[in-house]
Order: sequence, then C-alpha cells, then structure tokens
Amino acid sequence: MEKKIFKFNDSKQRLDLFLMTKLENVSRSHIKNLVDSQKVLVDGKVVKAGYELKPNQTVEVFFEEPKPVEAKAENIPLDIIYEDSDLLVINKPQGMVVHPSSTTKDGTLVNALLFSVKDLSGINGELRPGIVHRLDKDTSGVMLVAKNDFAHKNLAKQIQEKTCKREYWAIVCGIVKPDYGTISTHIARSKKDRKKMAVCPPFEGRVAISNFKVLKRFDKFSLMQWNLETGRTHQIRVHAKHMGHPVAADPIYGKSPQLGHCGQLLHSKKITFTHPRTNKVLEFEAPLPHFFEEILGQLENKNDINN
Repeated sequence: MEKKIFKFNDSKQRLDLFLMTKLENVSRSHIKNLVDSQKVLVDGKVVKAGYELKPNQTVEVFFEEPKPVEAKAENIPLDIIYEDSDLLVINKPQGMVVHPSSTTKDGTLVNALLFSVKDLSGINGELRPGIVHRLDKDTSGVMLVAKNDFAHKNLAKQIQEKTCKREYWAIVCGIVKPDYGTISTHIARSKKDRKKMAVCPPFEGRVAISNFKVLKRFDKFSLMQWNLETGRTHQIRVHAKHMGHPVAADPIYGKSPQLGHCGQLLHSKKITFTHPRTNKVLEFEAPLPHFFEEILGQLENKNDINN
C-alpha cells in the first residue's frame, strides 16, 4: 500500500477540501470513500471527511497497490517523439481517448501503449499504466509516459511542483484584447452539468492558474499560447470561456460553426522537464496537426481579404 503524507499549515480547513487541493485527479467522492474506509489519518487517528484541520497537523493517505494491468493491447500506431528506458514522449492525435473507461474500453492511448511498449509504470493502476498526465480526447499534442515507477513518481512530482513546463496553442473565439496575462481561479465540477468543469468559489474547488499570450489576431478569432502552472481537468477550456473567448469548435464550452467540423482547436505544443535519471533538461515539441494548420491558413486569408 502506497502512502502520501501532507502537513497542514493554514489556520483551518475541512479535511476533504484540503485533500482536493493536494491529490491530482481524485474526486471529492473518492476522497470521502478513502476517509470512510479509514485510509486517511490525521495525527494517526481516524476522522470524518468534514473534520476541521488545525495548524501543524499531519495527514496520511493510504492507497491500494496497483493491480495487474487488464486493459488489452491493440496494434494502434503511435507517433513517438522520444523514447528511452525510463519514458516516452508521445504526440497524441486528436480524437484519441487517453485511457479505457466504462464507456470506452478500446482504441485508447493505453491500449496502443500496451502493444508497443514492453514496460509501463503501474502507479496509476490497471487502466492507466504509464500515464503521468492526461490530455482531453480532442486535444492533440505532446504527452509524457513513464516506463517505471521511479520515473513516474519523479515526473509527477515535477508537474506538482510546477518545474515541468507545458505550453499549449489554441484558436479561441473573438479578438482577445490584452496581449498577455494570467488567469487565477478555482475550478470544480459544474453543479448544472456533470460533464463540465466550472469556475467556483475557493472553498468548493482547486486553484487553477493559466498564463496566456496572444500570438495572432484574426477577423473573429485569436491564436493564443497557454502555459499552465496547474493541471486541472479542462483548465484551458474553462479559463478561455471564463475570459469570454472559448476555444474554437469546443463541443462543451463553446461551438464555432464558422470553422466547420474540426474538433476543438487546442494543441499541446511543447513540454520541458528534467529527465528523472540523468537530471538533464529536455524539451520536446509536437507540430500542429494538419487540420489546425489549414484553419490557420484560412483565417490568415480572411485577414488579408478584410485588410
């Protein structure tokens, strides 16, 4: 059983809300299940999810050891940008789900990895082997995959401590006025639509910080660069909508029929991290997909016509 230890240094906060800020990709219901099954201890004692933490208390969280992988291997081609004995850097295509679920059991990145890669880390359990961080189904681009638990823990820590830098490009609706800026909010599951995430009050969700820069303005759209300081579910998509400029062709947060049926125009462009074994700083880029380049060309032509 794996154990994580956290020190509480604030004045006071509910245990479940504190753990939501510390545990990536873990829902509040999952946290409650961990607490109810006595896998969360505060100063060595069993407490309830609503327990109010006090300064300098220690929180221990126990996770079950990962089960053997049961997802099936599938012969699906992978665009591997880099590979060594510890990790891979993948260029994920738009439309590919990262890992199997109750609704998608095959055709995922994990199914492809199981066929092509001999060893994968088991930290994220039987259906997410090697997956250090995720991309949405319709987000394309660069992704990290760990081949062993040593690399996985190191890379996950870099993401948590914000030393792993991730850069995204997106075409958004409308003309973004500021040249650059930072959006800092809290994000949680939407109360109106469980498929969505939404900006919320601080006590309801996790902090989410995105830095943006406008690369090009078109007639009715803008090309933006996004750099993440946190990695919340749908973070860029939620922040883009929050600022009034949803990602173009996003089926959930903002549709753009003018651009046709192309899927959301969000691409993981670049990732920079320190190799877990050699300590060498590595940087990799994934080129924009062909359809993304085509749409940029169309927008450029419209700009030329209108100007």
